[in-house]
Amino acid sequence: MKRRTVLLTNDDGIGAEGIYSLFRAFEEDGNFDVKVVAPERESSAVGHAITVFRPISVRDDYQDGSFFGFAVDGTPADCVKLAVGALLKERPDILISGINRGGNLGENVIYSGTVSAATEGTVCGVSSVAISVDDLKNPNYEYASLLAVKIASKILSIGGLPKGTLLNINVPGIDRERIKGIKITVQSDIGFKDNFVRRQDPRGRDYYWMDGDFLERNIGNDSDYKAVKSGYVSVTPIHYDMTDYKSLDYLKSWDIEKLI
Repeated sequence: MKRRTVLLTNDDGIGAEGIYSLFRAFEEDGNFDVKVVAPERESSAVGHAITVFRPISVRDDYQDGSFFGFAVDGTPADCVKLAVGALLKERPDILISGINRGGNLGENVIYSGTVSAATEGTVCGVSSVAISVDDLKNPNYEYASLLAVKIASKILSIGGLPKGTLLNINVPGIDRERIKGIKITVQSDIGFKDNFVRRQDPRGRDYYWMDGDFLERNIGNDSDYKAVKSGYVSVTPIHYDMTDYKSLDYLKSWDIEKLI
């Protein structure tokens, strides 16, 4: 049976433990031809930025003395564009972005480079998954890596995800034995209230450190946040078509065409 090609990328950088754990899991499975194209340095919270006003350098990356993948001096979305458009001989069958250190829940999805890399894969016509572990301090990637292989195999067995749809998966930061199951969820309404700490450098110039307070707003029982904090893996389908269809009739009520 022909092995399927999986493209691995992330926003934590090509040297991050999360992507290496994914690499090992897919290699050990034996049914995948594993390709890695990732930022050469951490690129968290860059969203869907792409590089257009300077060249993007690419170098070979080696781990444990063997070729690991391509390290890109660019954003997660750059990595996917380059992989599909230039670096790989064939379009990958599936893309996995992660494993991110820390959850990508609620409002975080907007800023996440991990999710944006998967979104770019979807834009390029590749079934794509973003996966994160909800633990910033001491994440264990083993279970999430094995789950990613199972999810990838399932997606390929059914012929791929619906057009324009990607999956955002969040794994609780708890021992595997304590995980209660998997839930299909919606994106929650959680976020942060930004706080900016003003300081001065030795030359008297102002600079700011961004901080924030976590905000829990309306947390539904079917939300990603509720599932993960209750010990379940959260699987949320996301679509890059950001049209608010529910508001179309509302806008039509404005008779907006009369404003011309």
